[in-house]
Amino acid sequence: MTVEPITTVEDELLAHLTSRTKSFVTKDEDLFASGLVSSMFAMELVVHLESAYGVAVTGTDLQLDNFRSVETMAALVHRLREQQADA
Repeated sequence: MTVEPITTVEDELLAHLTSRTKSFVTKDEDLFASGLVSSMFAMELVVHLESAYGVAVTGTDLQLDNFRSVETMAALVHRLREQQADA
């Protein structure tokens, strides 16, 4: 399995969030503090990450801090994909 570069994941997530929120989003923006993402929308992001990147977000990975910014989501995807590649 090839693990996508983290910047590619960030770019896709930025495009996805911009499309869904109709707002400009930066990769380090706190999405919850800005009001762009609610806990309900965070669950939609879990589904998006799982379907777009073929990862399973479970257990301790289901923390709001993992979805706070595009950077943290991309890091989560990258870590989960590396774990899958190592398995």
